[in-house]
Amino acid sequence: MDRSHSLDAAFLELDDDQSALHIASVAIFAGPVPSQQKVEAALARRLVLVPRLRQQLMTVPFALGRPVWVDDPDFALTSHLRRTALPEPTDEALHEAVDRILSEHLDHDLPLWEDVVVEGLSRGRWALVTKVHHTMVDGIAGTDLLSTMLDTSARAPSPAPAAPWSPDPRPGLTRLVGDAVKSQSRLRVTELRALPRAAARVARHPRTVAAKALRTGRGLLGLASAAMPTGPSTLVGPLGIDRTYRWSEIDLAEALQVHEQLGGTLNDLVLAVVTRAFRDLLISRGEVPAPHAVRCLVPVSVRRADQRGTFDNQVSALLTTLPIELDDARDRLNEVAVRMRAAKAAHEAEAGEWVTRVADAVPPAALTPFLHLAFRVPHRNLTTVVTNVPGPSERLFLAGRRMLAAYPYVPIADRLRIGVAITSYDDRLLFGVTADLASTPDLGVFVQGLEDGFAELVTLATGKPARTARTDRRTRATRTAR
Repeated sequence: MDRSHSLDAAFLELDDDQSALHIASVAIFAGPVPSQQKVEAALARRLVLVPRLRQQLMTVPFALGRPVWVDDPDFALTSHLRRTALPEPTDEALHEAVDRILSEHLDHDLPLWEDVVVEGLSRGRWALVTKVHHTMVDGIAGTDLLSTMLDTSARAPSPAPAAPWSPDPRPGLTRLVGDAVKSQSRLRVTELRALPRAAARVARHPRTVAAKALRTGRGLLGLASAAMPTGPSTLVGPLGIDRTYRWSEIDLAEALQVHEQLGGTLNDLVLAVVTRAFRDLLISRGEVPAPHAVRCLVPVSVRRADQRGTFDNQVSALLTTLPIELDDARDRLNEVAVRMRAAKAAHEAEAGEWVTRVADAVPPAALTPFLHLAFRVPHRNLTTVVTNVPGPSERLFLAGRRMLAAYPYVPIADRLRIGVAITSYDDRLLFGVTADLASTPDLGVFVQGLEDGFAELVTLATGKPARTARTDRRTRATRTAR
């Protein structure tokens, strides 16, 4: 029985009728599509590596403790693996199927994940849509999960469990309450015991402790900028229940060339491209791309190297305002780089990590009402989320079929109508754009803005036209078919 963290519980609180808080990916595989039995067998051999996939969350009565992960005694892989077929092998049919799958909520009475095989894509390809609730994984853990569940070779043997799986008994009410009370008591005792050590540390290293406190304070001031409302726009507002999702990609070698020639980090380049897309979308709607209209939350992993492979949330964030008012591509890139350096220098990520640790120490009965209030009161403080997570370093396979791409999906909630996720795989940067269907029927304008924004940066850096995502897809499809 493992207790969830405060951030895990927060993502569970966000899940409501308008917001399905799952992280997801749309993986495209080379054909032919394997049978459902082969897919099930391939995944079953991997389940032993990720015990969390067989567990479900149990709440503690009266919010005396955070929810706990317990084994599902009725776990059946068939309850988490579905299959659907496209009516015709077109991009439009694939988009409609993916939109429908990603709009559906996960069943909270089961382990919080699902895989859907989509067959009938063009050129004999097929897709696997994977959904995992954000309470279980963050972006890094989601990427690790995908790599863990797939093979690195078409012929590589998959590990088999040493023995048949046997679930641990579910805790009863008395144990749930008793363990929660003991956990809170141990935490309070630990805090009291830490006070003398903290005082001694201050006495021995006053400058170091003061500098750390100052950094955390500066970071908190930076994060407090989210309390200032952004300018009004159609990018923020009430959400419907349905999502629309589109994807694109750019050449990683070209992106690295832009990075080398024009400066900034690869993440700065990505944010500059996203800035162009938001600018184009607002202009197409007849709105002025004004300063301070798009405040972006950029998740930052605080996971140590030795914590890779653990499936939970270990993430903080930076806040930056995207310079959508700038028309020149080089100016946008330079300004994004300046603002991101300022956010890092303010130690916002460290402050966010500190806030999470404090939340873990707060009794759940006191924290839960605050979470409900924070997530339900309308505000205009954030506009979007842009997450950039390194993807698998090797080519991956499932049931002997090569994965061609895995486009990432970030959930949106509250009043954020568009979110962007980026990952890397097979020498490409893969973009996934999530939007509220009711308020964003023009998502294609945004995706085209991503491609145009990257193309103009490539031209600036090299003097040559970029290989567009559309051309890359045609070339790769031909190469795969051969």
